[in-house]
Amino acid sequence: MKKLLFTLSLLFSAFIGMNGLLAQAAVESGAKIEFKKETHDYGTIDQYADGTCEFTFTNTGNEPLVISNAKGSCGCTVPSWPKEPIAPGATGTIKVKYDTKRVGIIGKSVTLQSNAINDPAKTIRIKGNVVAKPQGGAPVNNSGAPASN
Repeated sequence: MKKLLFTLSLLFSAFIGMNGLLAQAAVESGAKIEFKKETHDYGTIDQYADGTCEFTFTNTGNEPLVISNAKGSCGCTVPSWPKEPIAPGATGTIKVKYDTKRVGIIGKSVTLQSNAINDPAKTIRIKGNVVAKPQGGAPVNNSGAPASN
């Protein structure tokens, strides 16, 4: 009798364990988005310089990744993203253009909407400092003061 109860409890445990594995496998099925970097630091950048940067990502899931939308935190931050599905294991690029005509500290974000099961509303960020170009035609030294001839 003890052997029968032991065998039944062992079978029951194995059955419960298999159901748990199947449930976990079902939960893990889908697209996943993983970025090489989530923040781009421009450092100090000149006014009117090219404010374009790129964020590379990989679909680490087992289904195609679809990015349905990308929105900058303001009109000065404009993202472009792949419109076609990204296959499992494939990489893609989000390009972000910041309008560097504005002088001062940069602290902006872009929110992506996708079918990624690990982060369906992913936020990537840009930061830095835009410094003004000198006014007039006088040459300047590294400190920004007029150069002495």
